Amino acid sequence: MQIIHTISELRLALAGNSNRAFVPTMGSLHEGHLALVRQGRTAVGESGLVVASIFVNRLQFAPHEDFDRYPRTLERDAALLAGAGCDIVFAPAEGELYPETQGYKIHPPSALSDILEGHFRPGFFIGVCTVVAKLFNIVQPSIALFGKKDYQQLMVLRRMVAQMALPIEIIAGETQRSAEGLALSSRNAYLSEAERAEALRLSQTLRALIARWQAGERDVAKLEAEAIHHLRSHGWQPDYVSLRLQHDLGAPVEGQPLVALAAAKLGATRLIDNLEA
Repeated sequence: MQIIHTISELRLALAGNSNRAFVPTMGSLHEGHLALVRQGRTAVGESGLVVASIFVNRLQFAPHEDFDRYPRTLERDAALLAGAGCDIVFAPAEGELYPETQGYKIHPPSALSDILEGHFRPGFFIGVCTVVAKLFNIVQPSIALFGKKDYQQLMVLRRMVAQMALPIEIIAGETQRSAEGLALSSRNAYLSEAERAEALRLSQTLRALIARWQAGERDVAKLEAEAIHHLRSHGWQPDYVSLRLQHDLGAPVEGQPLVALAAAKLGATRLIDNLEA
């Protein structure tokens, strides 16, 4: 496996093989990332190339967020990627990907990007779309893989690829969880032992929300408010708990596939999760 730090070197390494699977990451890898790499390996076969990027993207962090303390563990990550079947790790310095102030940015439609995560993290999806579009231009993959844990991000990027007519198939990977049911996240490393145990409440709250809808309760605002109150009563600081349509994150409709989504801080750590129904 190669570890490459410059765009020019990466393009040389990719020349001659257009069958490419790409897994963009910010590093601090866990089984969720590695599952995507293995999925990419299966998709392109042994003759194709699997590329993973490791880049902590400043554009998607607000000034008060954890850009500076976000875990950076390149040596460990590279070893994990090699074991998962990755061929190339692209780990650029910030000055390589952004040699000058990034004035050109991708602004996704507000109807999808200004709700939920976008409401509580203004500009987040602009940063995500801009860096992913730039990485797509550099890697030029035939497929790209993203995890369902970042459900809204997956939807935003799928729409970007479709509307910009990019020749890339977006493949979703299922959310990977610990044996206890905690959604795997790089930010789980911030949690204390007691917080890790409490963190299971987030997925339990989503499961209870879905169960109440499936039992026939239809006052969505009441269901969401009570879920938020439940988290607050156990020391969480929720941003949202919401029941939405899977296909466009619109208001729930009876008989249509739904997804329950949540974001909340536990101590100093912000966690997100979702469950499809």
